[in-house]
Amino acid sequence: MILVAASLTAIALVALAIGSNVLFGDHIQRENTAHFEECKAIDFKSKDCEKYWDRINNAVSGIYVDLGK
Repeated sequence: MILVAASLTAIALVALAIGSNVLFGDHIQRENTAHFEECKAIDFKSKDCEKYWDRINNAVSGIYVDLGK
């Protein structure tokens, strides 16, 4: 019973932290997608696009670029 009350309290605190922005996760995903598309447009050459380097240049992604490491 105490665990149920604690978990409901945790959920309520998260809801209060997010507030009126109920699509908080959706906004984060859209920002990440926009950043990826910007990096893709410049062939992942900028320094902030390094986090995608290990995910590209393979058959699954279908994106092949010369990273010039």
